[in-house]
Order: sequence, then structure tokens, then C-alpha cells
Amino acid sequence: MPKLKTHRGASKRFKVTATGKILRRRANKSHLLTGKPSKRTRNLRKSALVDETMFKAIKSLIPYKF
Repeated sequence: MPKLKTHRGASKRFKVTATGKILRRRANKSHLLTGKPSKRTRNLRKSALVDETMFKAIKSLIPYKF
């Protein structure tokens, strides 16, 4: 069985926790921030967990992080 290639973009975007869950960055924090309330931009700093519907797809992109 040959080695699997890691998707380099996904490798930079996702991190696996000790319990095996996948962390992701929140959207809407890159530009046009002046129109967004400070409370919203503060809450966008926090990382979020990947939904279980996307878990299998992302897990196949980063096989060696598990």
C-alpha cells in the first residue's frame, strides 16, 4: 500500500485535539472588519470544532494527523 499524500492546504487550516476532534478557524475575520461590531470580531477569534458531517472528508485530507 503506497503512502497517502496530505492535502497541504487542509494541513495548514486544521488541527487535531487530544480527543480526536478537529479544530478550525472561524470565517468572516479577514477583511471588512470596520462594519462588524467589536463583540462579533472578538467572538470570531475563538476556534471552532468541525461539524460531524464534514469530519470524514477532512480526516481523509489529513491522514497522518490522527
